[in-house]
Amino acid sequence: MKFRCDQQILSKAMNTVSVAVSSRTTLPVLKGILITAEKGKVSLTASDLDISINTNIDADIEEEGSAVVMAKLFGDIVRKLPNEEVTIEKEDEERVKVNTNSSEFHVISLPVEDFPEIGKREDNDKHLSINKEIFRRMIKKTSFAASVDESKGVLTGILTEINENNMSMVALDGFRLAFTKEEMRSESEEKFIISASKMNEIGRILSDDASEDEDINLYLGEKKAVINTGRTEIIIRLMEGEFIKYRDIIPSESKTKVYVGREIFISSIERASLLSREGKNNLIKISINDDMLTITSRSEEGNVKEEMGIEKEGNDIEIGFNSKFMIDALKEIEDEKICLYMNTSVTPCVVRPAEGSSFEYLILPVRIPAM
Repeated sequence: MKFRCDQQILSKAMNTVSVAVSSRTTLPVLKGILITAEKGKVSLTASDLDISINTNIDADIEEEGSAVVMAKLFGDIVRKLPNEEVTIEKEDEERVKVNTNSSEFHVISLPVEDFPEIGKREDNDKHLSINKEIFRRMIKKTSFAASVDESKGVLTGILTEINENNMSMVALDGFRLAFTKEEMRSESEEKFIISASKMNEIGRILSDDASEDEDINLYLGEKKAVINTGRTEIIIRLMEGEFIKYRDIIPSESKTKVYVGREIFISSIERASLLSREGKNNLIKISINDDMLTITSRSEEGNVKEEMGIEKEGNDIEIGFNSKFMIDALKEIEDEKICLYMNTSVTPCVVRPAEGSSFEYLILPVRIPAM
């Protein structure tokens, strides 16, 4: 194997596939990247058996072949090389040479035959075409609400539901729920769960993808999904299990409805959370009285009170929240005005944009001491 390519292009490709390099394995080959030069292009592949990523770059190939190099070392070398043409050559079964005009490295090559075979698209996989930017944005609007506790199974994932008119994603961790929906056309109804951490990596890859294609191709099998962006293909294992019936959790009615400016609301919560963090509990209290919303927080270090004008329909209310959970949601809403839907101080609050139904966020209140 011997080829020449641009350093920056190779470095970017390394960053893309390195997402799938396993960091918790005793198998050295899973810490590596398979480099294959053939048919006028070079492909880089990494896999941790749950997610596999393959991307292609243009290169001048002198000799076809393949090698497996340790991802971290090889990636660090490529990133530190000057911005010029790089020559990669497999010298023998155990060494790969990386060469530029001024630098030369020799690194260990692992046995190619030990690298796992990654899954491929099957003829019976269901095919969907999805707008790349919409898919990326929907991941960002939900992934933060997924559980990080591996013992909670499918709650560490994002549920994606597709029907003939729209696509929705939902994530929840037992304390909050994030839901987003966008219009799209589909000839079939599909439902699948993918780990939120893996979805975040997919979102990052889509964000970095420089292809001119506006859509991605999604192929769904029984146990895996394949996402193709043109140059890059991601094969990811689907999570097994039954997702919570989240629609039953979201209240259909509210006794208190509050309209407030998003920017002033999030700024006030962030200031109040300076004290709540000192108390190591992130707790704030929100009091609704007539056309005034008051945020208070107290810790051993001091106390704070923030006030702002609102539009209110229904009853006055006092309710406590984890300030971080509220801020996480507000950062994902782009509208200037939001609406809070509440019933009592011990039942869930729903946050939505003042107009539209593309995003909603449910947060459980917390009991707080008098402030």
